[in-house]
Amino acid sequence: MSKYRDSDPGSGYHIPVLLREVIEGLQIKANGVYVDCTFGGGGHSKAILEKLGTGGRLIVFDQDEDAKKNVPADSRVTFVPHNFRHLQRFLRLYNIIAVDGIMADLGVSSHQFDEAERGFSIRFNASLDMRMDQRQTLTAFDVVNTYDEQKLHKLFEQYGEVTNAKTLAKKIVEVRNSVSLRTIEAFKTALREIVKGNPNKYFAQVFQALRIEVNDELGALKEMLQQTPKLLKPGGRAVIITFHSLEDRLVKNFFRRGTFDELQTNPFINDEPVSELKVITKKPILPTEKEIKENPRSRSAKLRIAEKVMMV
Repeated sequence: MSKYRDSDPGSGYHIPVLLREVIEGLQIKANGVYVDCTFGGGGHSKAILEKLGTGGRLIVFDQDEDAKKNVPADSRVTFVPHNFRHLQRFLRLYNIIAVDGIMADLGVSSHQFDEAERGFSIRFNASLDMRMDQRQTLTAFDVVNTYDEQKLHKLFEQYGEVTNAKTLAKKIVEVRNSVSLRTIEAFKTALREIVKGNPNKYFAQVFQALRIEVNDELGALKEMLQQTPKLLKPGGRAVIITFHSLEDRLVKNFFRRGTFDELQTNPFINDEPVSELKVITKKPILPTEKEIKENPRSRSAKLRIAEKVMMV
């Protein structure tokens, strides 16, 4: 369930995952308008810009303040320092009604994992933070310190697939009144006796669940996907890279049916939703063995592509 990208020795930020496949999938027009919802180190954006002519335009979103340092001095680029859930709002602000392509790489950049004070990684001792947007108030510490047992159980089970999620939630509620869970080390130490299997893998799953909750990652993804069909021009492409099953399921269902719900089969009812998108990838595109070898953190990536249906 790895969900991050490897460090790029050239940029000090990351190696863009499935880069060739993303660029091919977007079918970039030289004078087109494109959106990179997850700018990060700018790897995908750089490749998009190389395909754009002087009349092209690229809007890049990233809620992480650090990402702004990577924005190139290019008049074709507009940086939006906000979550991609506000996609339509900011495109309208820049007088953009429709675009030729939207891409998103939902992995967390290695830069965020490597900045100890951000609290994303189990490798460091820092505050239990995990906020991608430092302007928001909710932190991972707030989650473990205030959520009730049932809510903690549900998020560890669903977002982290933690094997003993119920036991973990119960333990957190038991110890948090007598022990401070404010730092990563304190959190891990307080829970050491209930860890199942490999501690690193166990806490990686626990931290993933907390990070998804803190940043409302699935809620943001849903909002972005719902805006996509209306924002794409006919023939425009949506290209999305996911890193775990919950994300992939949302993207797959929305691309196929325009809904996030699993299809309920009823022989007496035929009211399957009609999507405005045509699925281009019947099965997700996966990284090659060569890419995984060069960038091990790409191994859980899945790329799905959909195209806005031409209106008759």
